[in-house]
Amino acid sequence: MLDPGTERFVDAALALPPAALAAAFDRMVEDRSRGGREASLAARPSAAQDSALTRRVRGGLLARADELDEHLTGLLSDAKSAICIAGRAVLKRGRLTPEQYALLVTPFTALGVPAPPHPTVDPPRDGVPA
Repeated sequence: MLDPGTERFVDAALALPPAALAAAFDRMVEDRSRGGREASLAARPSAAQDSALTRRVRGGLLARADELDEHLTGLLSDAKSAICIAGRAVLKRGRLTPEQYALLVTPFTALGVPAPPHPTVDPPRDGVPA
């Protein structure tokens, strides 16, 4: 139910060390007041897609629950939220403006997690549409 780009993004985010996951969550919280809430609402997937995404994230993080909890109490929940929000943005990137997409995935891309590009239309070349 998830496209390969979303799966790769989520899997790479799940592999981040605990400190990086905490930093991604903190940045996502900071960005919420700068349009992150609206962007997140625009990225809503279908119930089936959201369920598949949540299962993948939860499964990946539960295997690391002790490690995450040792680093910071509540990090399992925080990381799940942050990865799911960014994963929804990747999954529904065509619904988002390039700015909204960047706002939601940058907490992870800034840490080295590769994200698929936003599907913007190629800019005109020498005044001729692509």
